[in-house]
Parts: sequence; structure tokens; C-alpha cells
Amino acid sequence: MLSRITRPAASALASNIKRPLTLRNHARPFATVDGNTPRVQPTPPRTRATPISHDRATFTIRDGPVFNGKSFGAKSNISGEAVFTTSLVGYPESLTDPSYRGQILVFTQPLIGNYGIPSAARDENGLLRYFESPNLQAAGVVVADVAEHYSHWTAVKSLGEWCAEEGVPAVSGVDTRAIVTYLRERGSSLARITIGEEYDADQDEAFVDPEQINLVHKVSTKAPFHISSSTGDAHIAVIDCGVKENILRSLVRRGASVTAFPYDYPIHKVAHHFDGVFITNGPGDPTHCQDTVYHLQKLMESSQVPIMGICLGHQLLALGAGARTIKLKYGNRAHNIPALDLTTGRCHITSQNHGYAVDSATLPSDWKEYFVNLNDSSNEGIIHKSRPIFGTQFHPEARGGPLDSSYLFDTYLESVGRYKRSQAIFQPKRDSRPSPLLVDLLAKERVGVVPTTGMENLLRMGEAGEQAAAAARAA
Repeated sequence: MLSRITRPAASALASNIKRPLTLRNHARPFATVDGNTPRVQPTPPRTRATPISHDRATFTIRDGPVFNGKSFGAKSNISGEAVFTTSLVGYPESLTDPSYRGQILVFTQPLIGNYGIPSAARDENGLLRYFESPNLQAAGVVVADVAEHYSHWTAVKSLGEWCAEEGVPAVSGVDTRAIVTYLRERGSSLARITIGEEYDADQDEAFVDPEQINLVHKVSTKAPFHISSSTGDAHIAVIDCGVKENILRSLVRRGASVTAFPYDYPIHKVAHHFDGVFITNGPGDPTHCQDTVYHLQKLMESSQVPIMGICLGHQLLALGAGARTIKLKYGNRAHNIPALDLTTGRCHITSQNHGYAVDSATLPSDWKEYFVNLNDSSNEGIIHKSRPIFGTQFHPEARGGPLDSSYLFDTYLESVGRYKRSQAIFQPKRDSRPSPLLVDLLAKERVGVVPTTGMENLLRMGEAGEQAAAAARAA
């Protein structure tokens, strides 16, 4: 045990993580080690919570139509990017997906909320069973009709109660068909939700564009965290750009322990301690993550480790390879989008949530297109021609949605196994498993991620910063 704790590889990794340690007097000489310690979720402060508002509500699209409805969530005014999803089910998973940070989510399904909101129960790995992150991530919710009375064996509260607790405004009684028609014709647009006030055209300048903000920084863990697997010995480094719980679950259940790092962590400096690198989903414009792109470039130059990316992770992988990304007119957000595997000719029905895509025409010669969207012909995946590196724009882990493409996790972990075995030939004493001490020291869930507060608060924070800077210059 002691040799495992003090072996050089673990010490090097711990030094790279740079976790501050405070030693007082005779601090414990040997850490209490338990790889199966349950992950305990601290209760987040509910400073954003408000009583459920049933006031008049206005949903306003900038330079577009105004829709009057009724509030059923928090009494809070926000702005963000209006996007729509055609998903029929899975609203708890969608609303807790960090990829929706900064967006007002419009549901095309006429009735939302009929099966309520489940509890924050966790599975045997300490991961949330029914949510994709601990908090509601969307800036606002817009539906045609909301079910105030719910019925489901897992439900513990209504959608309205949940939105109010999370400080997220929600609007019902609007014509979502007209909203979606407008967004399809004009593209994703900036919008506002105003509770209890009349629309004022002079307020148009208050619209905040979340695409101008590095949203990944807001949803990524601020320090490494670790989840152990009891069924295998692989160890994966996860670059957390806003990871969904089911991505972590899909890896852990297949026998891979995961250590998740902040999105801008220099992963190329510690990749040799791991059997694979995984880049997760996340919100916003991938070009905001220049540090991540640089680190991925260095990683692919210096290591043969298998790499897989999903959604934003797929886009960052492409940028690291030298390709470009483009913003789609209104994106793809649904659970029934067909993607063609160009290597097999098979079509998969996929779950998607993205507003950007990789421009496959800009891929370097050692890369090729892997999947293509059969609806709009946009890129859905890339793969390296000779190395175990690939990415998918869609979500193989679903939640919600079909699991047609979940086999891609198996494909990735098979390449991880081959890499691990090849490394054992050249380094017989190599052990990529995390040291028990490191497991004990690291957090067991994402660290320091602040719940969504809507774009209004971000605007106020920006204004406060500008005023402080102006005062400093004047002084």
C-alpha cells in the first residue's frame, strides 16, 4: 500500500495538479483510503430561489415578435439565446445539460411537465440518476402548456416548483409553433423573458449575447475530481467542458476510472499517467477555448494516447487538428436526428444539442469525416486515419434519446485497452491506476461550478467590472 501511495508517477501527477495541502502539527501520516467512498453532494445555497410566480410574462425576440403568456417559474427577468428542441421526453435531462447554459429553451412538445421532476438520487457510482448536472442550466424555459399536476413514481416536485427553486423564469401559454417557425426562418436569436412587466422597446439594448461569453469557464470544474470504477483498471483523463453525468457513467460502467480536469488544464503534461483522454460536451462557441485547443495540439504531437470527443469536445478536437468550426443557422437539438456512419454505411438515430459544427472541408489530410447528418448534411464526426482518435457531434450516451450509437464508448475503450497493453510491453512496471492517496485527496464531483443566474446577472457583473475599471483609471 505504501509503495502505491509514494510511487513516482502518482507524486508527479499530484504535483501537476497543484492541490494545496495544509499540514498542522502531526497531520495524519497515512490517509484513510477507501476507493468506494460515496460521493456526497453538498446542498447548494438557494439564494436565487423565489416563490412560484403566476404573473403575466413576456417572451421577446430581439427585432422580432413579442409573445405574452403566464409565468410558472421564478420571478426573474433574464436574456439569452433562444433555441428550440423537438425532443418529446427528457426535459429534466435537457434542462440540466450544461450545454444549454445561457440559452432560453423553447420546447416544441405541446405539454411539458406531466411527469414532474425526479429526486436528486444517485447511483452506485455516486452519479445523479435522473439529471445531467446538479443544477438547472438553461437560462429560461418556454412551453405552450405546462402540467401543474404531475404523475410519475420518481417525481418529487413539479416543473414550476423546480424552476422557482433554481431561480429560472418559465413561460407558458405562448404559441411555440410561431416561435419555432420564426427561429427556423431567422435562425437562433437573442431573446428576453420579462415577468410582471410590459414590454418596452427601449429595453432592446439590454439583450445580452451569451456567445460573447466563455460559458465553458462557467460550467467546467475548477479543480480535478475523481470517480473510481470497481469493474476495470483503465484510467481516463476527462477534460471537463461541461460534462454530462451520463458520459461519466458510460465510462465508469465500462471499467474505466476517470479523473476530470478543468477545461483549460494542460492535459499534455500529465497524459502519460493515463490510458486515454476524453473531451466532453459543453456550451457556446468553441473558439473561446483557445487554451484547450493549444493543449490538444500539444497532446496529439507528444502522445499516442487514444482520444475521444463528444459535441463541443468533438469541435475542440477538430480545432486542435487544424480544422475550422462554423455556427449553424438554428442548430440541431432533438432525439431523432439521423447520422450516417461513412465507414459502414449504417444510419443511426442520435440525440443532439449543438449550435456549432465542424467544417469538414477544412480537415487536414490525415483526418477524414466519420459521420454526416442526413437532415442538413452537416458534419457529425471525424476520425484520424491512422491513430485511435475520433470525435462525434452527437451524443452516444443520450439521456435522453436513443442508444443506437452507444457502442462508440466500447470502440473507444477497446483502443484504450490496446494502448494500455502496448505500454505494458515497453514499461512493464507502468501502473496507470490512481494512487489511493490521490483518490482520497481529490473531490468526488465537479468543483466550484456556480449555478446559472441568467444573462441579466452576467450583464450586471460586466457593468460593475467596467465601472470599477473606470473608477480605477480616474483615481
